[in-house]
Amino acid sequence: MNISQDLNEVQYKAATYFKGPVLILAGAGSGKTRVLTYKIGYMLEKGIVRPYEVLAVTFTNKAAREMKQRVEQLIKNPVDGMWIGTFHSICARILRIEADHIGYDRNFTIYDVDDQLRLLQQIMNGMGIVDQKLKPRGVQYVISESKNKLVSPARFQESAASHADRAIARIYIAYEQALRRNNAFDFDDLLIKPLDLFTREKTILEKYQQKFKYVLVDEYQDTNKAQYYLIKQLSSGHRQVCVVGDEDQSIYRWR
Repeated sequence: MNISQDLNEVQYKAATYFKGPVLILAGAGSGKTRVLTYKIGYMLEKGIVRPYEVLAVTFTNKAAREMKQRVEQLIKNPVDGMWIGTFHSICARILRIEADHIGYDRNFTIYDVDDQLRLLQQIMNGMGIVDQKLKPRGVQYVISESKNKLVSPARFQESAASHADRAIARIYIAYEQALRRNNAFDFDDLLIKPLDLFTREKTILEKYQQKFKYVLVDEYQDTNKAQYYLIKQLSSGHRQVCVVGDEDQSIYRWR
């Protein structure tokens, strides 16, 4: 790997800076992800970190696979121990490791949207909710939005002002109870349950903070509130974090 020849001056500076947090903002096609890849390769080649001390977060599984392959090509060695994946896959891995601390079995099920809608329909039928304006898909959307904003069922219930919101609050509470009975998480839980765990069990948070000596995030402009707090907590141990993004490309600006 000849990083000084492969990158331009600005890219080289970003890829070889290790004195604290780094924010890289650049437009499409400017080589942001390339800088992340070279930064990882440089760290590993120079012995700054070992593969299992690196956490790299991407927004798709395809991007994670490609980044891993590119790093291996750069350093001509496998990096199987490196934690690289989407927010959801990384968090699912943490939850399976720490399942005993959250009252779940490690073989928990992850509910997709269809599973969630079926469960919500069962709950609404059981509650006798027949309001034509209140459909499972709409309720699922509200619950998902609430979770991504870190609004618990209790907090949602406290702030519920309308008749519809009070009904959704009851459904939200019953939905969470049913998920636990079924040893299941929905997709949003994969993000917020680690945050809950880290809040309750500081020693577990500290374990991961010490483990990950460098944290990198691609497509940072698309992070939501839960994802932001996850990165903030996991990178607070060594304070070595690099995020790249393009604010003109945000697909979740409404959040």
